[in-house]
Amino acid sequence: MEKVLAQMKKVKLLISDIDGVFTDGSFYINGKDPEYKKFNALDGLGVKLLQNADIPVAIISGRFSEATSDRMTKLGCDEDLYQGEITKMIAYNKIKNKYNLEDDQIAYIGDDIIDIPIFRIVGLPIAVANALDEVKTEALLTTKKSGGNGAVREVIDQILKSQNKYKEAIKKFTGISL
Repeated sequence: MEKVLAQMKKVKLLISDIDGVFTDGSFYINGKDPEYKKFNALDGLGVKLLQNADIPVAIISGRFSEATSDRMTKLGCDEDLYQGEITKMIAYNKIKNKYNLEDDQIAYIGDDIIDIPIFRIVGLPIAVANALDEVKTEALLTTKKSGGNGAVREVIDQILKSQNKYKEAIKKFTGISL
């Protein structure tokens, strides 16, 4: 756990997958109508808290979805949103270079095998509770909560607390002092 805490203190950027992380991985498809996804409000507020602590959030998804575009735009993550990226390393390197960061300053949350190449280079690879076993084996941390059920917020709260930015981020975003 000491290694996890040490890595959390270094985090200057959070990158995440979408399906199975921000969502439970389900798609609601009628055939003609647009696809629907369920996002968790706790995760969304967590993203805003992290942004208020000057830690950006980027998204790399293996598939394109208008629902993802809409949600990430509303969260202010649209400038660092990469969709349809089965080979995620190209997008990862673009994001890393944009922020001029080293791999050990980046946390990545994933759940499936296409996330493993990034897990192997980032400082803090994180698997959600419902991730494949192969992914959990590669992770430095596995969340208690599953994707779509507050796993992203769990990670964000831990990062902010490890950097002593949690209360400040809440106050900056909500005006509430804890």
